[in-house]
Amino acid sequence: MKKSKAWILWTLFKSMFVLSSCTFGGGFVIVSLMKKKFVEELQWLDEDEMLDVTAITQSAPGPLPVNASVIIGYRMAGILGSLSAVFGTILPPMIVLSIISLFYNQFRTNKYIAVALQVMRAGVAAVIFDVVINLAKNVFKTRRILYIAMMIIAFVCTYFLGVSAMIVILVCLGIGLLDLLVSVLKEKHKKEIG
Repeated sequence: MKKSKAWILWTLFKSMFVLSSCTFGGGFVIVSLMKKKFVEELQWLDEDEMLDVTAITQSAPGPLPVNASVIIGYRMAGILGSLSAVFGTILPPMIVLSIISLFYNQFRTNKYIAVALQVMRAGVAAVIFDVVINLAKNVFKTRRILYIAMMIIAFVCTYFLGVSAMIVILVCLGIGLLDLLVSVLKEKHKKEIG
């Protein structure tokens, strides 16, 4: 049964609002939650599509959740879908940060809030670790030596050698574009021969 556009827009807004409200620790945390919501629960995207969304949102400037909202919203309901999803994504942090800014001095010196934030960091680390494992599994599933090697080399460069993540992303993008060009040229050559 096909759902109405109004239902899709409301579901986009509500889903992103709830995900954004429950996401602490930055953009990478929301990736696994979005996968559960849009791939497993709603079945709007398949796993490969979600991996593509993740790669695009990480490579594009701006906050990862907002970038993902734009893509998923547009995929489901065009420009109105993007706007609905983005509004659902940015509203919770705007509300929370507005409240915190009013009581900043009290938050800064409160030992209970400091402990709560410390405990949340442990949960955030676990969720980010889950995202990393899932992304790595998907790279290994491709069975492409180039992609696996790029992942390992990128990790070594950023973690051990301190290379900027932006440089790593741009180099990987360049290698990916070269790989695509080689594939297209091979296909073209096969068609000319065959």
